[in-house]
Amino acid sequence: MGKKDVRKKKDKEPKNKPKSFEADTLPDIRELSKCMEECQTPKRYYHTLGVAFTAASLAMKYDYPIKNAQIAGLLHDCAKCLPDDRQLELCEKYNLQVSDVELRNPFLLHGKVGSLLAQVKYGVADEDILNAITYHTTGRPGMSLLEKIIFTADYIEPGRKEAPHLEKVRRLAFTDLDQAVVKILKDTLSYLAEGDGEIDPMTNKTYEYYCKEE
Repeated sequence: MGKKDVRKKKDKEPKNKPKSFEADTLPDIRELSKCMEECQTPKRYYHTLGVAFTAASLAMKYDYPIKNAQIAGLLHDCAKCLPDDRQLELCEKYNLQVSDVELRNPFLLHGKVGSLLAQVKYGVADEDILNAITYHTTGRPGMSLLEKIIFTADYIEPGRKEAPHLEKVRRLAFTDLDQAVVKILKDTLSYLAEGDGEIDPMTNKTYEYYCKEE
């Protein structure tokens, strides 16, 4: 008899694991990295590399294609350094829907604008990667495995220092990704509730959805 896989006893498999990919059609990792270094501030680029590294690590853990995760990590903030008026301009040009909350807080648009740029500027056609970029700050009900990986990697990457319960979430991410997502959502909502900023309704919807899933 073969040895039992002891990981099955302590590690919970995330839901919505994808079945197939077209990795040979994806852009080159090195070229994307150079592009991000040129268009981002040094601090933002350091964060981007951290997210790509963490996403690759989570992809190894949960048996997801590493290159797809790296690309989503590299591009998740590709619109972050664009001025607010430019992001609004791109939304209008490409008919991207803008909510009232986003109109009052255009910095919230960088996920959907980043997904647009990933497609039209960097040649990404993979829908899962594009969705992971779009929802990397708010999450959404019924996230795919890659969406959960990027959402989590953005929170726990090595450069993060002050996020609530960071060490606990980092450990949880590698044993139960779904629970890590719930913890991130809960802590994010608590943090935002204590401040003066608006909360994107999608964050609330996502948290309520995953609380029901438990």
